[in-house]
Amino acid sequence: MTTTSNSYQVHFEPTPNPQSMKFVVDKNIVIEPVAFVSSTEAQGHPLPEKLFGFPWVQGVFIGVDFITVTKQDWVEWDVLTAPLNEMIEEHLNEGYGLIREDNPSDESVSLEEDSDPKVKIIKDILENVIRPAVAMDGGDVLFHKYVDQVVYLRMKGSCAGCPSSTYTLKVGIETRLKEALPEIKEVVAV
Repeated sequence: MTTTSNSYQVHFEPTPNPQSMKFVVDKNIVIEPVAFVSSTEAQGHPLPEKLFGFPWVQGVFIGVDFITVTKQDWVEWDVLTAPLNEMIEEHLNEGYGLIREDNPSDESVSLEEDSDPKVKIIKDILENVIRPAVAMDGGDVLFHKYVDQVVYLRMKGSCAGCPSSTYTLKVGIETRLKEALPEIKEVVAV
């Protein structure tokens, strides 16, 4: 295949989650990250639907410039990564599309909560410090809510189900948020 300046190049990298592999794309592929945790959710979304066609796929997370695939325990990455990398690159280069344009966000926040200055601080730290760092490992962390001095977050991509996600949540994210807002009691994954 001849490579042109408009073609996509994809390579894979391991993540801290042994069940997830990050497929890095050399260009941005979506504006907002989106996660699929079942074949039902993936229906109508070209790439996730294709990936869930494999019986070993447990989850697909599409980040701004990467795709994280989470597999079942019974199959090993050494037999999957190269063919999967090739399939993703081919899918992108053939222009089959990634996701439907009408994909609804699963993150809804009330206007009252969104106007809370503490929530704004939490979201700012998440957006500018935490999410970029977590994306390097093929995952994402999204704000869910702030209630009774407890921050609730959604772990996505390689972070969901990762053995080290509790450490990341408590030592990394909780510590950083408590530096900015000492009144925070705890950070919890939902």
